[in-house]
Amino acid sequence: MLTQPTPDQKTKLYVLESYVLHQGAQPAALHAWIQETWLPAHDGPAVVLDAVIAAQMPQVATLRGYASLEDWTSTRLTPPVSADSAVTLLEPTSYSPELVAGASEKGRIFEMRLYHSPSWPQWQLLHERFAGPEIKIFHRLGINPVLYSSTIAGPHMPNLVYLTPFADLGERERAWAAFMADPEWHKVRAESIESGGQISQWMEITLWRAAAYSPVR
Repeated sequence: MLTQPTPDQKTKLYVLESYVLHQGAQPAALHAWIQETWLPAHDGPAVVLDAVIAAQMPQVATLRGYASLEDWTSTRLTPPVSADSAVTLLEPTSYSPELVAGASEKGRIFEMRLYHSPSWPQWQLLHERFAGPEIKIFHRLGINPVLYSSTIAGPHMPNLVYLTPFADLGERERAWAAFMADPEWHKVRAESIESGGQISQWMEITLWRAAAYSPVR
């Protein structure tokens, strides 16, 4: 299937864990546990995020890659704070880059987008559009996601979930404005609708900032 990672991809599973916290001491306590306990427990690629715009705040999310489901379950830890938490298992697509540690000179904004497809055949068409012309348009306009994936256990299936860093909110706004005005994108979208209908039924967008200690930031 198109979304499955290729044999040369080291990371076969990404685990997204989100924590909706209480105002006060909880965010600092959770961050201390993530930095001192959770990160050292596994060497898979990881990003730690604080919500900038999300439905519930304050909110912290962790995203880490694993070689297998067993690799995750055998090293899973429980945080020391009482929080409304959720776990989503994500499978990287065959066209996704590997998430790798790296830092910019200043903290970047990370945009997480989830596109929900109304059916599994249309979900397949959505991935084919991304793997074909859409990513090329993204890169030309300065939109460079570091991960493309699909939920294999979690809400809003079938879907495509991808994570994109931007230097700041201004860069994000300029990039998406250019994308929405791009003639090639309009042509690709029209052809996509003609052949498969609205293959992306709705989207969910959240904005995050990487923690100062996050391996990917």
